[in-house]
Amino acid sequence: MNVYQAVIATPLGRVGIRMTGNAVNTLDYLAADASEQPPVDTATAAVVAQLEAYFHDPRDQFTAPLAPGGTAFQQRVWAALQAIPAGTVLTYGDLAQKLDTAARAIGGACRANPIPILIPCHRVVGRQGLGGYTGAVTGDPLGIKRWLLRHEGAMVEPE
Repeated sequence: MNVYQAVIATPLGRVGIRMTGNAVNTLDYLAADASEQPPVDTATAAVVAQLEAYFHDPRDQFTAPLAPGGTAFQQRVWAALQAIPAGTVLTYGDLAQKLDTAARAIGGACRANPIPILIPCHRVVGRQGLGGYTGAVTGDPLGIKRWLLRHEGAMVEPE
């Protein structure tokens, strides 16, 4: 049994897409040597097409249904992340203020995001730098965050 409904090559490396019915519930960054796997059904093929369109033009909007598992608070933060337009960044504090919570709580929800890119936690940065991405504050995940922000035309810190 396959773990993913598709594994695709992207400018960021391989990503695995896991679906629940017609909705995306997980997008994982995979090892560079992970085998590509074509979409198993039309719903997954639509998600792959939307990701490919995004990598071609970051203004392309994602319309695929999402079904991330998480707490009510995480769901609220993830909905707010989806409202941040491509090319725009907010600080953890800015988003916390909008949601009447703490910046650390926003960071925790971003770290727990099971569908990066589609739920754009990369658009939330620290007050003095990038902050983290997928729970990491150094290394390759920050390279991914930098790439996504540059792809969208957002200003980012130097390497």
